[in-house]
Amino acid sequence: MDAYRRIADRIAEDITAGRLRPGERLPPQRKFARRHGIAASTAERAYGELVRRGLVVGEVGRGTFVRAARLGPVGRALTEAATTAPVNMELNYPSAPGQSELLAPALAPMLRPDVLTEALRPAPAAGTVQAREAVAALLATPGWRPAPDRLLFTGNARQAIAAALASLVRPGGRVGVEELTYPLVREIAGRLGVRLVPLDTDEGGLRPESVAAAHRAAPLSALYVQPTLHNPTSVTTGEARRRQLAETVADLDIPVVEDRIWSFLADPAEAADPLAAYAPHLTHVVDGLSKRVAPGLTAGFLVVPEHRVEAVAAAVRSGGWSAGRFALEAGVRWIGDGTVERLVAAKREDAARRQRLVAEHLGGFRVRCDPRAYFAWWELPAPWRADTFAAAAAVQGVAVTPGTAFVVDPKRTPDAVRLGLASAALPDLERALGVLADVVRDGPGVR
Repeated sequence: MDAYRRIADRIAEDITAGRLRPGERLPPQRKFARRHGIAASTAERAYGELVRRGLVVGEVGRGTFVRAARLGPVGRALTEAATTAPVNMELNYPSAPGQSELLAPALAPMLRPDVLTEALRPAPAAGTVQAREAVAALLATPGWRPAPDRLLFTGNARQAIAAALASLVRPGGRVGVEELTYPLVREIAGRLGVRLVPLDTDEGGLRPESVAAAHRAAPLSALYVQPTLHNPTSVTTGEARRRQLAETVADLDIPVVEDRIWSFLADPAEAADPLAAYAPHLTHVVDGLSKRVAPGLTAGFLVVPEHRVEAVAAAVRSGGWSAGRFALEAGVRWIGDGTVERLVAAKREDAARRQRLVAEHLGGFRVRCDPRAYFAWWELPAPWRADTFAAAAAVQGVAVTPGTAFVVDPKRTPDAVRLGLASAALPDLERALGVLADVVRDGPGVR
């Protein structure tokens, strides 16, 4: 057996026996190598093997920490396995009661052979005239209504983000994002070969001065922002800050990709206008059907500046990101007959119910949320760390997303988790929130 595997086995035994407890920090690799008289490369491979086994987690700038012991006296939260069905709070797909019954009537006419034949043809990036008109009305806010001829369509909202960024940023370019951002944007950036630059935020959202400072340090090719019900913090940026952001990007000529995928949860009478209302020549608005309607029938929407329609459409075509005509046709029918409006109203009520459960069970903790949102950001009390807590919650049958999933700068890792509230049935969600509160109170079992 290789030396590094033998060393990893010994450390694993200490973890299993409880001699190394969840949350404990291992010595720095060089110090470990000197202490045991081995090469630094051997220590590095041993630590890497422990990471591969899921026993430790390494955080840049902080060190390597024990993740979770499988056996031994390490604290009740980490050793008593769940006896009820698991609850996945990483997933976040909202659905409304009777959703299928609401959706079915509009689909029935589409099953006629002549209609179905047309609906199964490929759709162009610009969709159809009917789709552009319907979606322009759907996305309108009190102070903004997109022009139908500036709408493009993709298979889902993630593809809309990818198409917008691909059309704006060359490989090696820099994209400014909130310091906590949508995890799949990191994946998109990696595939496009662009660098994400974390920007400072506060309780009001992205700080305009941080955008300016980052751009002065090295030019930003674009911004990606979520100013309405930001995922994961639920922050919604107010009108004054939006105007300041619009002025900043206009002064610096920085294009913006604005993600509004959760904005439908805001009360329509109080819905904040997008940045596109203040900087229409720079802002690319991303939205979609999946959260409003159902995750299995997706379509992404892109509202782009007038002079960029063809460039973004070319990116949609070259990426193979075009929407399916069937999904567009179904969406047009659901918008037209009021189904989407009814589903949205039901989901707003549902989100509010779920947030009341969060307040009831986690009211004594530092939880950042919005009563309209389908997620909550839980800043864990010491000595809990995000990965250790996620492991302890998993033992109890509840899956949560550690804050590391949303971090752009690995040196700024928050001890927080995101709770997705949408997917679990209400009784399961209530039970899971109670379990999570108990896990925190029991503690991680650190000496």
